[in-house]
Amino acid sequence: MLDFSLVWFGKRCQTYAVLGRFPNMRKLLSIFALISCLGGMEAASARDVIHKGDIVVVPLRGEVSPSLLTFLRRTEKAAENSGASAIIFEMNTYGGRLDSAAEITSALNRATIPTYTFINSNAGSAGSLIALATQHIYMAPVSAIGAAAPVLPTGEDLPLTEREKTISYWTALIRSSAIKNGHNPDIGEAFMNKDKEVKIGDRVIHPKGTVLTLSAQEATEKINGKPLLGDGIAASIVDLTQKAGLKGNIVSLNPSGFEQLAFWITALAPLLLLGGIIGAYLEFKIPGASLPGIISATCFALFFLGHYLAGLAGWEVVGLFVLGVVLVLIEILFFAHGTIVFGVIGVFLMLTSLIWAMIDRYPGETFFPTGRMLAIPLLNLFLAIAAAVIVIAILARFLPRTGLYRRFALMTSNPPGPSLVGAPRQFVTAIPLTRGTLGTALTILRPSGKARFGDHVVDVVTGGEFIPPQTPITVIQTDGMRVVVKSAVEC
Repeated sequence: MLDFSLVWFGKRCQTYAVLGRFPNMRKLLSIFALISCLGGMEAASARDVIHKGDIVVVPLRGEVSPSLLTFLRRTEKAAENSGASAIIFEMNTYGGRLDSAAEITSALNRATIPTYTFINSNAGSAGSLIALATQHIYMAPVSAIGAAAPVLPTGEDLPLTEREKTISYWTALIRSSAIKNGHNPDIGEAFMNKDKEVKIGDRVIHPKGTVLTLSAQEATEKINGKPLLGDGIAASIVDLTQKAGLKGNIVSLNPSGFEQLAFWITALAPLLLLGGIIGAYLEFKIPGASLPGIISATCFALFFLGHYLAGLAGWEVVGLFVLGVVLVLIEILFFAHGTIVFGVIGVFLMLTSLIWAMIDRYPGETFFPTGRMLAIPLLNLFLAIAAAVIVIAILARFLPRTGLYRRFALMTSNPPGPSLVGAPRQFVTAIPLTRGTLGTALTILRPSGKARFGDHVVDVVTGGEFIPPQTPITVIQTDGMRVVVKSAVEC
């Protein structure tokens, strides 16, 4: 089937059939759209159920891990963008990875709406650090928070020097997070540092020697008219909203199951970009092969899908990328020997969309990214482009020597039709071709092909229709090297 592209020249609109050079374009775009929409439905549904003024409940259960970070970041942004009145993190975790806890803490400290933690029923280790990054802490009647001393994955203590360095850094991070959210920084430090004594007035809350762990009753005890840590004890989420004076419908968001996939996709972003670039190069280099184009479309679709599920990008960056691809194709198909404006703008839009998809931006931040925001995206893109240049240079040198390339090149360079062996070929400018000149099609014109005018064989193109070989044709337009013909049988 012909794929028609509409091009505007001045005040005239002409239609040209695009065939042969990109035979798989419709298939590739369909694959791109299918993969992009696959995971987007779940993430989009989370945004659709949140209305302005709702109270969003986000479960933080199990191990603190990169997938939990991905889920929390996505739901936090969805809640803020939808105008939720508050977000409650229902926590039940014994801890996990400190690096993920640091990222989660950073994300929570950027929140622009009130944040609550409902400990039901454990906030151990890294969980206690996350709780301190929210503005309000409520605890179930039987619950605990604390014991955040860093240990090895085996459960053993860190070596002395490494332990001191880790505690020094994390103590500073915990204290700053606690102060920002109105909590006692000494409590947070004592969660991690067993050498920290907590004293309020003349009362010693926690002596040195062990890391601090608080029960619900201890955490909510009022000293000098102020709770030690927690705002109160709540039996449930509904009870919490009543005691906190929150108004609005309660909306619960749950992990979609794609968070782990999103983590790996974002981690492998340079490889996906590399696969997309190399696949696109091979698709242009070997027009008859469909696999490279499919791989390219799949890599780019997975790239955008993963960053969307990770809460880093919206669908607008996909639209920007597709627009860039369309402009590049317009440049290649219709203006290859003319202007380069479409190609330059298209490449710029594609690169911009790739960088934009990797920027971690939160609601309320400036539109233009800072240097810190751009550091990782630019590094990923640089690595992908640098690797692509090396791989393409190798392919350009050795690919034409392979049997696979020669097979496809032979298929695309010899279309069905009469043999042209021995037929002299000259440029169209070598003979005068004017409107009405009669000739004969030597190959199938679909829409381009070869035709004979007298003793000369020239390249011609139709207005979009197919013309079989040995069909009389007539010239209807000439434009430099371009000769447009139609069947003379119709005349």
